[in-house]
Amino acid sequence: MKNLFTSESVSEGHPDKVADQISDSILDALLAEDSESRVAVETLVTTGLAVVSGEVTTDAYIDVQEIVRNTINNIGYNKASYRFDGDSCGVLTTIHSQSQDIAQGVDRNGAGDQGMMFGYATRETPQFMPMPLQFSHSLLKELARIRKETDVMPYLGPDSKSQVTIEYDDNGQPSRIHTIVLSTQHDDGIEQDQIKADIKKHLIGNVIPAELIDDDTIYHINPTGIFVIGGPHGDTGLTGRKIIVDTYGGRGAHGGGAFSGKDPSKVDRSAAYAARHIAKNILGAELADECQVQLAYAIGVVEPVSINVDTFGTGKMSDTELAAKVANTFDCTPQGIIDRFGLKNPIYKQTAAYGHFGRDEFPWEQLDYVSKLT
Repeated sequence: MKNLFTSESVSEGHPDKVADQISDSILDALLAEDSESRVAVETLVTTGLAVVSGEVTTDAYIDVQEIVRNTINNIGYNKASYRFDGDSCGVLTTIHSQSQDIAQGVDRNGAGDQGMMFGYATRETPQFMPMPLQFSHSLLKELARIRKETDVMPYLGPDSKSQVTIEYDDNGQPSRIHTIVLSTQHDDGIEQDQIKADIKKHLIGNVIPAELIDDDTIYHINPTGIFVIGGPHGDTGLTGRKIIVDTYGGRGAHGGGAFSGKDPSKVDRSAAYAARHIAKNILGAELADECQVQLAYAIGVVEPVSINVDTFGTGKMSDTELAAKVANTFDCTPQGIIDRFGLKNPIYKQTAAYGHFGRDEFPWEQLDYVSKLT
């Protein structure tokens, strides 16, 4: 039996990602005015409506309505025919202050919650990301660029999903693309044969290396046969519902906490970034070929309660020795993580679509601790 692994991605116009981007846009606006803002904002989007809720403690003043509408329009929901657009949708806001019970722990530089966070890295791609997810993200980023910057496929809508299945050889190395699934929203009246031909010609060939595709590669393009009704009109969206798309596409482990809308005192977000940074630098230092790092915290406590490293048998030293090296090299306190990556700056909206990892523009993706590990 063939060894197959599949990962999916969703576009910036997917309803859950619309919600994530709204939440992170609000976070960015608050941090831009008050870097000490405590933020936990969640968004719901549906036909003609966006609801923003959560807890915020800040000295900043922002126009939530304007931020929500601009975010929606910039994604591409700017036509009344979508039944959800930035100019006409309703915007409801129900935000209150952060609990003082939580705040007293964070005020002492402790973790904003308990939990465990994971980071993962593999040599499958130059980005140290799993190949199925990396290609899934790349397909949708390129599709968005085509939609926004060209007239090659003028019928494209903002909502789309991708899924890539990789076939691995007996040594666990990627050998070929087994299946590509891509569904894209489109204007009414467009023939599916045209969409399929355009996707293969203008998208897949520009993203997937030719040597990984062969005559047996399977394509499912708009497999339902039509995708006119999309976005929040087709499916309600919620912040934090695409945590596997945000991380490693099902590879490695996930602690369960979502990212978007949370300021960096929430270790669900900041410690997940730190764990990825550690795992990637371990590979950069040639100490392993695959690595998963777990960090665990107790609410209000400064130091992590545990650090675990798993190199899946590829480590150049024992996992226990490597965990000790990590503990001595990286400051994994919430404040140390915040300082290392500059997490009180407004950098979050760009993370809210196409994955939080495998993108060089983010500080937690830098191989800047390699020399300290060797």
